[in-house]
Amino acid sequence: MAKAKTIYTCNACGAQLNKWAGQCPDCEAWNTMVETVAQPSGKSARFAGYAGGSEQIGVQVLAGISPEDVARTPTGIGEFDRVLGGGMVVGSVVLIGGDPGIGKSTLLLQTLASLSQRYPTLYVSGEESPQQISMRAHRLKLPLEGMRLLPETRVEGIIATALREKPQVLVVDSIQTIYTEELQSAPGSVAQVRESAAQLVRFAKQTGTALFIVGHVTKDGQLAGPRVLEHMVDTVLYFEGDSGSRYRVIRAFKNRFGAVNELGVFAMTELGLREVSNPSAIFLSRHEQDVAGSAIMVTVEGSRPLLVEVQALVDESHLGNPRRVTVGLEHNRLAMLLAVLHRHGGIATHDQDVFVNVVGGVRVTETGADLAVLLAVLSSLRNRPLPSALVVFGEVGLAGEIRPVPNGQDRLKEAAKHGFKLAIVPTANVSKNQIGEMKVIGVSRLDQALGHL
Repeated sequence: MAKAKTIYTCNACGAQLNKWAGQCPDCEAWNTMVETVAQPSGKSARFAGYAGGSEQIGVQVLAGISPEDVARTPTGIGEFDRVLGGGMVVGSVVLIGGDPGIGKSTLLLQTLASLSQRYPTLYVSGEESPQQISMRAHRLKLPLEGMRLLPETRVEGIIATALREKPQVLVVDSIQTIYTEELQSAPGSVAQVRESAAQLVRFAKQTGTALFIVGHVTKDGQLAGPRVLEHMVDTVLYFEGDSGSRYRVIRAFKNRFGAVNELGVFAMTELGLREVSNPSAIFLSRHEQDVAGSAIMVTVEGSRPLLVEVQALVDESHLGNPRRVTVGLEHNRLAMLLAVLHRHGGIATHDQDVFVNVVGGVRVTETGADLAVLLAVLSSLRNRPLPSALVVFGEVGLAGEIRPVPNGQDRLKEAAKHGFKLAIVPTANVSKNQIGEMKVIGVSRLDQALGHL
């Protein structure tokens, strides 16, 4: 088969050259020339379809297409199934990213060990040798009888082997080490990552193979490679966690077969990743005695309500610009909330350093944490602890109003299940029915919430 011709295309204007240049001659943009494969004018054999692929489908009327429920296959790991939307889908492509050493390969190795007892699977390793993977599998005490391993980095070889072995589940670790012979650039480059991923996705869709792809991340925590990589796959998962903590969180940012922002919690042990059945327990630090600057809130990650502890430390500042530091929360929102606290609560922090942290390494992105942050800041500033049985949540507006948040009833039920007796929530989130022994106080203004304390 003749080798495909490569050209260089400008990302800014679309101009094409036969060789690479630092500056585009048309739009004069620098470093925008990217290596691509030239498409022939006739029918392309490159995407003609692999053996067993579906035939060309013509135009159809949407009303005549009957909706079918997506069949899901449990992976054997409950928290992983939750993030995937209920299980693995035939022909789906899942991209998993995370920091080095966070547990991506460990999780997929455990998943494949469980699935290999029921289905044919194939683990493609482009980074580690078979001996390294065998050492990890024996250390984790995984069943190895049905697991098949392929050390390969050439995408044409991977697809040829997969067509011969016919696995139902395929793992590629990682996409940055895979290359195609059609391009001359080094593995890991933008062109190689895009082209290799496109061929793997095409293979998965045409053969109905469930594909898991491991992706590297940059120092900013974003997936390395072209942004189009996230658009080509069905599901994008991120592994999060502090290297000094044993807990790991896997979060779904894109899912065509389930809800986004679902959260799965794992604990790293000697035998690999283990599911955490009650995540709220690890995010709450039960103090022996009441301490100032601590507030308990209920956040919702996907379909799961979680109790987390928000801690604040307010100290006198000796700098011209007092510091505003957040861990697990948005930095700019803290500055806005402090301004609301001053304007509508009469409490000034312009001469104080304010540090806010979410315990357990969890990252709270919703606005329902506003009220908890302000109460924790006030508790630290006054050096007076909040009631230990108190839970709060609510969005604070610029006019000082307390806005309702979604899933208010589920949040209150989760708090009552963990023994909390008092709740300060937005008025619209107050339940008409009694929830256990909990006393629920509804507030509509910030000064009302401060008054109840």
